[in-house]
Amino acid sequence: MTGPSSGSSGRGSGSRVDLDSEQMGRDLVALVLTVVELLRQLMERQAIRRVEQGDLSDEQVEEIGTTLMLLDQRMKELCDQHGVRPEDLNLDLGPLGTLLPRD
Repeated sequence: MTGPSSGSSGRGSGSRVDLDSEQMGRDLVALVLTVVELLRQLMERQAIRRVEQGDLSDEQVEEIGTTLMLLDQRMKELCDQHGVRPEDLNLDLGPLGTLLPRD
């Protein structure tokens, strides 16, 4: 009796490991996309500051705007590709709040 039940429990735990590794993969993708989104938001804020300072040419302002729009679009595409909602991209830092500001 121990032989067959050990074999079936081995297969069952193997399936469970596969499911867990799929979830771990999704969690890893969400974490990476969260870090990318944080960097995108930081770049956007820095670009806005530079534009508001007025030390950029009209061409540079246009280029920054286009780049930020393309980055935002690409982030949405990546989220769609990996089945992650943009509102899921955040980390709860406990008493410090969340990593990304909530709109």
